[in-house]
Amino acid sequence: MNGLTCDHVEVQGDDGQHFEAVIVSQQFAGKNKIQQHQLVYLALGDRMRSEIHALAMRTFTPQTWARPATK
Repeated sequence: MNGLTCDHVEVQGDDGQHFEAVIVSQQFAGKNKIQQHQLVYLALGDRMRSEIHALAMRTFTPQTWARPATK
């Protein structure tokens, strides 16, 4: 992704327009979820307006990604 350095990215989507993504980046540190998602949208640029119809994402810093989920 342009302008966004990612430590880990997982993308799923079967139809080429609707995607689910897990994105891990140190650049998300100190930002809330809305700000993190805005960074992803900015990095995707025109693809969000033309190629990608829908994107559901979960964003993490490397520290929160490494932390085991509590139940």
